[in-house]
Amino acid sequence: MTDTADLANPTDPANPASTADATGADGTAGTAEGPRGDVRPPGLEADERTTLLAFLDYLREAVAAKAAGVPDEAARAAGVPSGTSLLGLVRHLTATEHNWFVWAYAGEGDDPLDDGAPPAPGETAEELLRAYREAAGRSNAVVAACDRLDRPGARSLRETPPPTMRWVLVHMIEETARHAGHADILRERIDGSTGR
Repeated sequence: MTDTADLANPTDPANPASTADATGADGTAGTAEGPRGDVRPPGLEADERTTLLAFLDYLREAVAAKAAGVPDEAARAAGVPSGTSLLGLVRHLTATEHNWFVWAYAGEGDDPLDDGAPPAPGETAEELLRAYREAAGRSNAVVAACDRLDRPGARSLRETPPPTMRWVLVHMIEETARHAGHADILRERIDGSTGR
């Protein structure tokens, strides 16, 4: 099973989402601290839970890598007319991780976080990325505590019955992948960096 600290320790060679020693298609070594080339998805033959978590961790790290190493001002600046920024994506995904895994599935807390709130004045990329990694670790702990992927959670963020852990994982893979694509474009607009 994917360790709950995987996203917090992207250099762990046992981490299938690790990028520290990853080599892109262009032969460029990558790190979580800056441009990393094209890092391929995890290659593993494992059970469903491990596979879903490995892909989610891989996508989480792709988002984090796109925001890492960018000056705070550039990462905070809107990159498109809608106002989306790299740090805005990180903050959104942090809230979304909490809302689906902790608030909805585990049933903890009174209210979900505002997933549309922009970064607060003074919040740095380092702080937001740390919060994202911590949220991912908490999410992974909720997944680890779930005995069956078909078990429904405590409540839903939508006007539907509580979804299963399988649905939450697949939804978060979709959500994170979509925003990883947005982050790709925003980062390329900032400094020309490309790759996963």
